Amino acid sequence: MSNLLNDLVAVVGPEGVLRGEDVLQRSEDWFTGAPCRAKAIVRPRSTEQLSKVMAMCHQADQPVVTHGGMTGIVHGGVAAPEELVVSLELMNRIEEVDAVGSTMQVQAGVTLQRVQEAAEEIDMQFPLDLGARGSCTIGGNIATNAGGIRVIRYGMMRQQVLGLEAVLSDGTVVSSMNKMLKNNAGYDLKQLFIGSEGTLGIVTRAVLRLQPYMPSEQTALVAVPTFEALTGLLGFASRELANSLSAFEALWNNHYRLMTTESGKYSPLLADDSPFYAIIETLGLDEQPDAEHFSQVLEKALEGGLITDAVLANSRAQRQAIWGMREDIEVLVKELKPMFSYDVSMPIVHMETYVEALEKNINAKWSQMGRVIVFGHLGDGNLHIMITVRDESPQSRRQVEEMVYTPLKEYGGSISAEHGVGLEKRDYLSISRTNEEVSLMKRMKVALDPKCLLNRGKVVMLDCK
Repeated sequence: MSNLLNDLVAVVGPEGVLRGEDVLQRSEDWFTGAPCRAKAIVRPRSTEQLSKVMAMCHQADQPVVTHGGMTGIVHGGVAAPEELVVSLELMNRIEEVDAVGSTMQVQAGVTLQRVQEAAEEIDMQFPLDLGARGSCTIGGNIATNAGGIRVIRYGMMRQQVLGLEAVLSDGTVVSSMNKMLKNNAGYDLKQLFIGSEGTLGIVTRAVLRLQPYMPSEQTALVAVPTFEALTGLLGFASRELANSLSAFEALWNNHYRLMTTESGKYSPLLADDSPFYAIIETLGLDEQPDAEHFSQVLEKALEGGLITDAVLANSRAQRQAIWGMREDIEVLVKELKPMFSYDVSMPIVHMETYVEALEKNINAKWSQMGRVIVFGHLGDGNLHIMITVRDESPQSRRQVEEMVYTPLKEYGGSISAEHGVGLEKRDYLSISRTNEEVSLMKRMKVALDPKCLLNRGKVVMLDCK
């Protein structure tokens, strides 16, 4: 290992290889804050350097774990003491912004927020948005096929990527930096790497698709009397706001009360006794008519019994307060510690039954100690579930996981809507994927990484040469 590290220093320079305390000061998991245990962290500054690094690691049979912004929560960045971490934090340049072609070419280590800001500078927008925008990186967003709050309108990260470049486990550079919307010349190779969580190759650069900037933003928090009304409201909003609806987020009562009345972090903008709440947001071009139409739609929903109360954001501060109670994960971590976090999806019609059964099972097992908090992107069938049983032992975690994941098979749901699989969900992959699908995943892994050097053991487990 020491000889390999010396060789790597020759490629990336002394500042490009971190060892000892510099490694231990890094976290490998956002929730736990556990220190990184890798032998060293290698930080290339270019695709060429990374290619050489991976060629050397391949020659030495050295396993590698990739690190981006480290905002993931499925233990995808966990590295064993004998493994190396490759961090793309120094590959953080925006290489090109093309206003005419509506594209942006970036290195994988640039943060999502920087991309959003660069797009705004040319009166465009990069529509992917999530709470970790200031820390998460484009490479990580691509590797996990990130979702976020605007999937209902713009789709997931996969829909925002026109082309990309990746380095394979043996150092081969696969550059498919396509800038066109239409390109059917053979296989779309970028799809191999989007959502693969770094197990098939390391994404180094990407061509991103930009969208027109929408200066008119309307946001409301509404109280909803029943789950039937909540789904009815989604359909109503989708019709009435069809050309502008950008987000439809649902908050169960337990989540709203925790973020407001119980924690005291956010003022309850609406009374805390409604079974459900929703955040509805639109993006448009003309502020006054958009605001008038948005208000009229909410009035109709109120008259039709789909909502019982509403508050419209009249300023940026009010909008931030509404979104804050949805995106502030730190409050949940503090109030529910120790907390287990889950990210599932299923057909919307099954959500109420699923949540009620889960709460019943948790309460039956842990009585007053158990608590379930639910919120999520209802518009795209994604629920985030936070559970505490005041016990973080492996046995309790396993029991909770079984309660969360097992029913999803019956409903045709997924164990991971947008967070990925990593180590945490690997053993439950068969709930959402058939044996044939898992087998094909393993064949792809062996074909592109026959020595299993990239993110070994993540997503799928297999014995490599």
